[in-house]
Amino acid sequence: MYCIESIFASNRCYAPVRAALDGLYVRQLRSCPQARLSPGAAALPESQNMDLRPTSAQSESISAEAMAAVSSDAGQAAPALPRASMAVAAFSTVVEWYDFTLYLFMTTVMSRVFFGSGASSLLVTLAVFAIAYVMRPFGALVFGHVGDRLGRRKALLASMSVMTVAMLVTALLPSRGQIGSAAGVLLLLLRCVMGFSVGGEYTGVMTYLVEGAPPRRRGLVASLASAASEVGALLAVGVAALTTATLSRPQLDSWGWRLPFLFGALLAAGTLIARSTMRESPAFEVIQRTRATDSGPLRHTLRTQRPALYRTFTISALGSITYYVGITYVPTYLTSVGGFAESDALWLATIASAAVIVITPFAGWAADRIGRRPTLVLFAVLSLVLPVAMFALMTRGHAALALSGAVVLALVAGGVSAVGASSTPEQFPVAGRLSGLAVATVATTVFGGLTPYLSQSLIDSTGWSLVPGVMVAGVALLALPILWRLPETAPEKLPKATSTGQ
Repeated sequence: MYCIESIFASNRCYAPVRAALDGLYVRQLRSCPQARLSPGAAALPESQNMDLRPTSAQSESISAEAMAAVSSDAGQAAPALPRASMAVAAFSTVVEWYDFTLYLFMTTVMSRVFFGSGASSLLVTLAVFAIAYVMRPFGALVFGHVGDRLGRRKALLASMSVMTVAMLVTALLPSRGQIGSAAGVLLLLLRCVMGFSVGGEYTGVMTYLVEGAPPRRRGLVASLASAASEVGALLAVGVAALTTATLSRPQLDSWGWRLPFLFGALLAAGTLIARSTMRESPAFEVIQRTRATDSGPLRHTLRTQRPALYRTFTISALGSITYYVGITYVPTYLTSVGGFAESDALWLATIASAAVIVITPFAGWAADRIGRRPTLVLFAVLSLVLPVAMFALMTRGHAALALSGAVVLALVAGGVSAVGASSTPEQFPVAGRLSGLAVATVATTVFGGLTPYLSQSLIDSTGWSLVPGVMVAGVALLALPILWRLPETAPEKLPKATSTGQ
């Protein structure tokens, strides 16, 4: 094989053949180390160099074979990542979600500080979050291109660097009382930068973990990172609740609101240092060695992976609306509709966020053992039948009922996110995986960033307090037929030759 490969070594028109041969050669060496040939093995003499140039149809076939060698399961022959690298990647989502969700948990405070105490200030503050969320797909595309071309590690370092700076500058912003309406404009700009950086964070971390985890534990490992992100959200709501409970309103509006953001900047800086010790994804290293990386991964993905894009969009849409309406919007809902005080609403949301951490690893384990498809279908059905009733409980003005509704919504959202963490990266081949996931973040923008604002706006205009629950149920109803037909990607549920033969 080494000799055959040498025929194509100097001719660029045989690049697809070389890619396929390199991948096969690496796999053969792993399965049979004694078969290694020395670099000095003799090549075929020139007289034996037959015209092996492929026809157009053959070239396309070989290219498909080369791409199959780097598909979502092909990199599993690569060794798993060291535990230290996996731990840094998984727990760095704590910082990502603390930094980004803190703004929602501090919505009522930020509205007074940057937009005054007018009747529309709360809605404007939520609109800033929604506008900034539009930047998320752009960040995902940029960092996804970096990750598919230069490596997952470099993309993760770049996105965390941007996040660290944005968080620190946010904590140092002047308020509306100091510079007038310009404070709100500066806040919007910084939230856009934050949304841009987050766009490359979550998809990058999930891809890194799926590619580095043992094949039959990918669901559990990815779900642990999802759980860590809930730890970040829990930390954010806990810090916000502690800050609002211990400081008076004048202190909070004057300088106290800065403390949670300063704490987030310190966490982000520490995570950036820890990420510098991470190894590169083994699956990406394989495609680098086989020269299977594409100079235009986004273009290739849009042309060849449309069914995967539709499936990933659906999973992301359901995960986003259950999370952002069922978890992060809940404190605002409890305050504006349920009649709870800010501190009480935040403490109720803190308990609900803790429940998510409990359900997440169980959902990831179920995705490995039962399969991605049936687990997602189960949580989609729960998303259809439960939200309206749970939001109704939160309008009764009773703490126990409100807590019950918030916990149930959080459990459903946590389950969808846990399974989506592994099932969405598995829809794409390794070579264009981050670019494919970047396109799917459009769903997160529409069904995540816009829905808190839309929920509050519809409640204000219609007076109907159950609008958020209807929105979640509606998306679940549309998602169910697609999830029902979802191809199974859990290695435990795939034929043995498919899941272990690469």
